[in-house]
Parts: sequence; C-alpha cells; structure tokens
Amino acid sequence: MMKQLFPVRHVIGYIASLVLSAAALAVIYGDFSHAANVAILVITALIQASLQLFLFMHIGESADTKKELYINIAYALFVGLVTIFGTLFIFVWGWYS
Repeated sequence: MMKQLFPVRHVIGYIASLVLSAAALAVIYGDFSHAANVAILVITALIQASLQLFLFMHIGESADTKKELYINIAYALFVGLVTIFGTLFIFVWGWYS
C-alpha cells in the first residue's frame, strides 16, 4: 500500500533534473571549448525538457487528451521561439525602427 503512495518516478525525475542541472553548470566552471559547451547545454536542455514533459506534466499518461497536449506544446514552442528570435532581432541584429 505504501509503495503505491510514494512517487518513486517523481523522485527519480527530480534527482535526474538536479544531475542534469549540475552537468549544465559544469559549462561555467569547466574549461571546455565553445563547441563542447554548446553541445553540453543543448543535450542537457533537451533531456531536461523531455523529462519534465513526461514525468511532471504527464504527457504520456492520457490518450483522450493527447491531441490537446501536443497542440499546447506546439503553441508554447512557437511563443518561445518568437520571443527568442524577436529578442535577437532587436538587441543583437539591430532590427528596430
């Protein structure tokens, strides 16, 4: 009974998130090349995002609302990319009036 109440998957996911965050933090303190830094950050970010989606946001658990979940993820990704590239256009590439 107690085994069913303890969220083992969530605790493992939390520990994995901490380990991935520490690996990303190694970019600051490590003496790696620029390409290695980017690779570490991209890989840890992708793993972290998928871990968050599947463990904590319950993406794979319900089949009836799967379409709505993926539409929400696509919309959030769109808003995030527009925000990132909009910021780059304005501040880095100087595309302002």
